[in-house]
Amino acid sequence: MTDLVPGRRFRAPDRPSDVSPFFALQREMNRLFDDTFNGFGLAPFTREQNSFGFPSVELTETDKELKVTAELAGLDEKDIEINIQDDVLTLRGEKHTETDDKERRYSERFYGRFERRMALPAQVDEDRAKASFKNGVLTVTLPKLETTKPTTKRIQIGK
Repeated sequence: MTDLVPGRRFRAPDRPSDVSPFFALQREMNRLFDDTFNGFGLAPFTREQNSFGFPSVELTETDKELKVTAELAGLDEKDIEINIQDDVLTLRGEKHTETDDKERRYSERFYGRFERRMALPAQVDEDRAKASFKNGVLTVTLPKLETTKPTTKRIQIGK
């Protein structure tokens, strides 16, 4: 209705104390749904995240290796577990909260356990796999297995 009255537009509250109970309820409901979907590795698509899960992952492939890069800001190496089984790479971990819930008024940060699985497009040498973690970015390098390239031979049809 306020959109119909000229010069009267909705204005966001300036201070947290100005937030109506309805806006607080909506914010908490959004947080509840986000936490629920993040627990299944199905975070909803939002403009802020631009992805469908935590962590955001990038997979690159060359002739010799696969490289997986994941953004894991706020985690330590000890909080991350990496596994490969049946050509599926699994990143698992937990991000711990830094403040008590009583002190938190508003948060859009993700806390809790996560698990991200990716089917690998090629067979890899699991014994030579390496991982590094620097500035909140995990890089996993997976050398490809040497396989013989399939050859094609043309067979003539005899008369």
